[in-house]
Amino acid sequence: MNSPSKPVPPASSQQATPAIAATRPVRGALASLSLAMLLPALGTSIANVGLPDMARALHAPFQDVQWIVLSYLLAITALIVSVGRLGDMIGRRRLLLAGIALFALASILCALAPTLWLLVAARALQGLGASVMMALTMAFVGSIVPKAQTGSAMGLLGTMSAVGTTLGPALGGLLIARFGWQAIFLVNVPLAGVALLMAWRFLPADQRGANAKRPVFDHRGTLLLALTLAAYALAMTLGRGHFGMRNVALLLAACAGAALFVYVELKAPAPLIRLAMLRAPVLSAGLATSMLVSTVMMSTLVVGPFYLARGLGLGTAVTGMVLAAGPLVAAFCGVPSGWLVDRYGAQRMGGAGLCGAAAACLALSLLPASLGIPGYVAPIMLLTASYALFQAANNTAVMGDIVPDQRGLISGMLNLSRNLGLVTGASVMGAIFAFFASASDLASAQPAAMIRGMHATFAVASALILAALAIFALGRALAKPPTPSGDPA
Repeated sequence: MNSPSKPVPPASSQQATPAIAATRPVRGALASLSLAMLLPALGTSIANVGLPDMARALHAPFQDVQWIVLSYLLAITALIVSVGRLGDMIGRRRLLLAGIALFALASILCALAPTLWLLVAARALQGLGASVMMALTMAFVGSIVPKAQTGSAMGLLGTMSAVGTTLGPALGGLLIARFGWQAIFLVNVPLAGVALLMAWRFLPADQRGANAKRPVFDHRGTLLLALTLAAYALAMTLGRGHFGMRNVALLLAACAGAALFVYVELKAPAPLIRLAMLRAPVLSAGLATSMLVSTVMMSTLVVGPFYLARGLGLGTAVTGMVLAAGPLVAAFCGVPSGWLVDRYGAQRMGGAGLCGAAAACLALSLLPASLGIPGYVAPIMLLTASYALFQAANNTAVMGDIVPDQRGLISGMLNLSRNLGLVTGASVMGAIFAFFASASDLASAQPAAMIRGMHATFAVASALILAALAIFALGRALAKPPTPSGDPA
């Protein structure tokens, strides 16, 4: 057996991996990747609960304080593909270590920021560190876990992301009440320290051949893509679902940027994204379905609070408990979903997840208010469990046959498709809900309007899931069967 300190030829790496699947280094590597997946999710959800306290402490209006959340999400969305590609070029381990360290440093700067805009800048820096962690964690799975167990590893990472999202509001509330708003950022520092030490100890070292050429980075493509994605994210989030001229201008700028990016990539000698890659049916279908399903999942966060509070007349505490059902289901379903993917196959389980999500959205679109909390929670639990199954299957299918030097890039594109779905859902699904509720002020709308808006929103969500199912089936039909000399599909 080859020593871990010696270079291993690429052709033999997959053969050696199953033999070490149960060893301590592999478990340690998965634990470090799990922490690296938890931290970005925690950084997203924990800040929301502290916005009122930060607004008072920094003497800023709520519209400005929202940039504390927005700058973090914008940095992740704009840079996640670029940092994934950079990891492929300079080494994933060293870049991941740098990303975790940057996240910890930025968390300290957030806690020490004396003004709002310094805090916003520190949050953008924290978002850069988070984008590195999100882009590279899935990319590492292919090099440390045997292919037969990829689904379980993807399910574990999905569970840790859900745990971070679920833990954020509760942990943030406790920390703010006891120590002040700065604590919601400082809590990241010891967690990042543990993740950094474990990643340094257990992740495989980056290896480059002695005759490897110096990689060429596509600076123009990177800048264009970052600006294009930032413009799109801003167009979808500014105005809280109410499109004005500013939103239209940003959306047009994003469209122009996308067209220019395609032109630049076609001419670049070493493009950031080789557009021919998108002709692969499994990859293109996986990215499209991921965005559609994430758009639908955002509907639960947009519509749920208004339906529960105004439609069912629940108090704030009860509403919060009901809303926690979805993330809790996701946290418990991630690992079992990965096991199912390994046992029955990514394609079959991906289709099952989409069918379950379609059934849940259809049930929510027809839900009578007389069923109360149980009538809402049951389909939400089905939707969340189906999403966990789909995500584990989709990530496994897309990442399964990627050549090693593109894993970071594809992982970044998968995370990007999810983020674009979330920002699109927050805007588009929120606008659909407000339109069909016929209410300019959702906080004071009548219960019947809330019920009508929810039915319409999840009817649209059902159509989106059915579209995702059609794309998924088409991608599977167009995928070439495995060849004797190639890797199995």
